[in-house]
Amino acid sequence: MQRLKEKYIKEIKGKLQQDLGLKNSMATPKVTKIVINIGLGEAKDNSGILDKVKVYFSQLAGQSPVVTLAKKSIASFKVSQGQAIGMMVTLRGDKMYAFLDKLVSIVLPKVRDFKGISANSFDSFGNLNIGLKEQIIFPEVDYKSVDKTRGLAVTITTSAKN
Repeated sequence: MQRLKEKYIKEIKGKLQQDLGLKNSMATPKVTKIVINIGLGEAKDNSGILDKVKVYFSQLAGQSPVVTLAKKSIASFKVSQGQAIGMMVTLRGDKMYAFLDKLVSIVLPKVRDFKGISANSFDSFGNLNIGLKEQIIFPEVDYKSVDKTRGLAVTITTSAKN
């Protein structure tokens, strides 16, 4: 069992249930999924970028990403419908807890000038959105194999009601 999952079950869940005054343990909020997204605007000009990014993105996420396509054409961005514009991965279960543990204990402390997570990063349902400016802060990504630093968005979805 993942370290963070074990800590949640043994320590955090009971205390959180008590603090929130919940009678049913199944009503206790928990992390349900993590979505990692990379926008690749330059993929419309160079299709080889998708293959390069797919390699290191699958390494840092632990599973292969899905290519996201444009839903409609936007002339000002020079994007046509059905064109590849990014990649995303949805993590659940043990892979989700492994990524969250890595994010909290290894990646976020390596971010330059990191002063904590802003309260504005949370929405009304307790979901957290974090934007990372560089993918090279992940330990799986080899600095020499990266042609350009790209940012990524991490969305942590919880089962909290509000």
